[in-house]
Amino acid sequence: MPKKNFAISIPIIFLLLFLVSCKDGKLPGGDARKFPADPELRVKKNLEEGRGFRLNDQFGGKQRGGVFDFASSNELWRASLDIIDFMPLSSVNYSGGIIITDWYSETSDSNESIKISIRFLTNEIRSDALDVKVFNRICKNNIMNCKIIETEGAIVSELKKKILKTATKYKNENEKKDKK
Repeated sequence: MPKKNFAISIPIIFLLLFLVSCKDGKLPGGDARKFPADPELRVKKNLEEGRGFRLNDQFGGKQRGGVFDFASSNELWRASLDIIDFMPLSSVNYSGGIIITDWYSETSDSNESIKISIRFLTNEIRSDALDVKVFNRICKNNIMNCKIIETEGAIVSELKKKILKTATKYKNENEKKDKK
């Protein structure tokens, strides 16, 4: 008999712990009286309160929600990745608007390597849309004895110019495709 009582008491203990942990002693979920029964009204209320999102109804022809740009449709993003495609990537975050490469050296025995960071300040193709930083790492004898310097000047401006030119080319190609 003691085993049977023990087996029954475990679920009861968990249920009591669950109920005690609920805020104000209420079960999780909402009060049905505070939410409209009609699904359309419920969706509208949730959107107004910032609890949901909708994608555009592309197939029905009517626009209902916000516009979401994805990485493949952003010319600056695509151009940046194409320009630095020879380098290994350390961190790529489209929603955060940043690309960071790993340390790169043309030869494996070289004591000098570079790292590039590209931060997107806007989606528009213009000269102040990108914050490009290039870091140079020079190591003496081993990886523990390194000096890291942020490089400014020609390499940064050339990289930025090449990204902007490529992005402009992609944008023109997209506009021609859209006109057809």
